[in-house]
Amino acid sequence: MSERQKDRPWLMRTYAGHSTAEASNELYRRNLAKGQTGLSVAFDLPTQTGYDSDHVLARGEVGRVGVPVAHLGDMRRLFQDIPLDQMNTSMTINATAMWLLALYQVVAEEQGVDITRLQGTTQNDIVKEYLSRGTHVFPPGPSLRLTTDMIAYTVSHIPKWNPINICSYHLQEAGATPVQEIAYAMSTAIAVLDAVRDGGQVPEERMGDVVGRISFFVNAGVRFVEEMCKMRAFGRIWDRITRERYGIEDPKHRRFRYGVQVNSLGLTEAQPENNVQRIVLEMLAVTLSKDARARAVQLPAWNEALGLPRPWDQQWSLRIQQVLAYESDLLEYGDLFEGSKVVEAKVDELVEESFAEIERIQEMGGAMAAVESGYLKSQLVSSHAERRARIESGEEKIIGVNAFEGTEPNPLTADLDTAIQTVDPAVEARVIASLQHWRDTRYQPPFNHPRPCKALEKLKEAAKGTDNLMEATLECARAGVTTGEWAGALREVFGEFRAPTGVSSAPVALPAEEGSALALVRRKVELTAKDLGVGKLRFLVGKPGLDGHSNGAEQIAVRARDAGFEVVYQGIRLTPEQIVDAALAEDVHAVGLSILSGSHAQLVPDVLERLHVAGATDIPVIAGGIIPGGDAEQLRAAGVAAVFTPKDFDITGIIGRIVDEIRKANKLDPLEVPA
Repeated sequence: MSERQKDRPWLMRTYAGHSTAEASNELYRRNLAKGQTGLSVAFDLPTQTGYDSDHVLARGEVGRVGVPVAHLGDMRRLFQDIPLDQMNTSMTINATAMWLLALYQVVAEEQGVDITRLQGTTQNDIVKEYLSRGTHVFPPGPSLRLTTDMIAYTVSHIPKWNPINICSYHLQEAGATPVQEIAYAMSTAIAVLDAVRDGGQVPEERMGDVVGRISFFVNAGVRFVEEMCKMRAFGRIWDRITRERYGIEDPKHRRFRYGVQVNSLGLTEAQPENNVQRIVLEMLAVTLSKDARARAVQLPAWNEALGLPRPWDQQWSLRIQQVLAYESDLLEYGDLFEGSKVVEAKVDELVEESFAEIERIQEMGGAMAAVESGYLKSQLVSSHAERRARIESGEEKIIGVNAFEGTEPNPLTADLDTAIQTVDPAVEARVIASLQHWRDTRYQPPFNHPRPCKALEKLKEAAKGTDNLMEATLECARAGVTTGEWAGALREVFGEFRAPTGVSSAPVALPAEEGSALALVRRKVELTAKDLGVGKLRFLVGKPGLDGHSNGAEQIAVRARDAGFEVVYQGIRLTPEQIVDAALAEDVHAVGLSILSGSHAQLVPDVLERLHVAGATDIPVIAGGIIPGGDAEQLRAAGVAAVFTPKDFDITGIIGRIVDEIRKANKLDPLEVPA
């Protein structure tokens, strides 16, 4: 048998970064030595939302879900001894994407690299931040301008860079169906490309170069046949939109270029070993079909629902990819699904329904208008609520969660404290001290940066006018400006944006039929309100700190509303002080705090302490999120009434428990109503 020509494998990445620039640099060099072929940088939440590490909102978040990068010195240390002209670097950054790219470019220049050789991607999709991930800073108009300015700059100066990575990934995490995932991502792409085309910075004949550098970041769920068909549909729709709407003739420019992180939403805390086979199936969805194969793949780790993966867990995920690429014969064949009637029918159906939804959004004025009106968010909250209802009813089975729950003791999680990576709480103080030192010494040798105030004034002037903001941003980077100073200057000009929560307009997902669990909880809510002599029980759902993953909080808020509570939910990014002020002003009967970023250890006790000082000790505090067992014990010892984690999938049951805690806090007898 003659040797078949094998395709080149996709780029293999691990999403990584934590604690400090030095610790992350060491991790990157170790991963590259293990055969990883690209870097995927995770930044911490203060960096993503334009705050320095010593800002009040950054407390408890520094170095937790990624690496803190506050200035040029951090970026130098992050990529020390990593030649940037030989690297393909993906940076998960959106609101502050321009700033991070400027720092990256300046570090490359300091390495002596020709910047036209730089390859990589800045995520830079602000629409999905408003809808699902919550790291937006500015309103839609200025955010779109930052994106289009970056696109215009990179096309001319860093031609191999992907200046935007349109993310349907996070939409699926927020509950999107395959049709919504395709339609909302494409609508975002249309909004961006229309703005570039109409902005006058890029000549018409270079629009092909712009389209050719647009990449996508896609989610692959466990329904892997449907997911594979979704990728084929994506490619077909992109080809048609770029040809018909933008007149792009070159098929190379019209190619749908995408990277993928397989689904974290479906990873379970219960029986977490099952996540390995889920990850494998999800990877197959984006690699089996040659005509719709991902250009880059990053896999989560088996223990991501438990906490931060360790280097060994990340290595395991990398090895899963390597076994498929190097041991199997997958890359020796053409497309395996060409001519399949089943696949063709499914792809046709997805294309047709997606175009109908794209058309609906265009009639509303496009993606930005559909964000501001709250349409997109309420659709996602509603889809997510329907999915949760299917899981709770048992219609949608999750192995180990609502089916086949019996299990042998798990040796992987026998010692939970060593089964995940923990970030040393002392890191935050070290990072803040280092930042202070930078601010105090940036003008002195060896750096001799010019004073940053001039650069920041220039940035504000450019923001008030119509100049491309990239040049002024590069000047800020060279002047030693910090992340918080750069974003702060733009906040002064552009203002900030609080995105619609989608909770009030979400339809009822679970009818309270007579005898159902929800009907029983509703009864408990009514009786408790009556016992307390109030018209309705009031429940505040709060998200302290910078964690913007609001899907869980929204689902709790919607179900509490459906159970008869009056719900106070002001969205994301609140200080403990603001949450307590709202709880007192609204005279609520319980407070629910949702945190997935790991900052619960600092922020939850802060809320408890403030309630205590205010004399509101009769308001029970409930915490939910990715909270390891040891932390949960500490929170309960500090006075938290109940702790819920991803394994607690029965939302109606959670609402019932909240009513019980309200009764206990108010010294009412337990109700006999079963829930």
